[in-house]
Amino acid sequence: MQLFSCPFCGERDETEFTFCAEAGKTRPEPAAEVSADAWARYLHFDHNPKGATREVWLHATCGEFFLMERDTVSHAVAGSHSLRRPEA
Repeated sequence: MQLFSCPFCGERDETEFTFCAEAGKTRPEPAAEVSADAWARYLHFDHNPKGATREVWLHATCGEFFLMERDTVSHAVAGSHSLRRPEA
């Protein structure tokens, strides 16, 4: 069992989390002009780097999305950060 750290709830069992996307992955726009091939690449192809990476995860318990920095080789989690915008 691995523990992931939710920025809202603290350390929790990995089974409570779902991988959502690579951080910084840009959706192709404008949607009406995106080819089927470009849309398929966006949906199904990830960089999948070996080593340090930044990813968007969902904590199912609290329903919050957050950024996790982790190493895909050692599975060490370097940190997690809220994706909420600071209140003005």
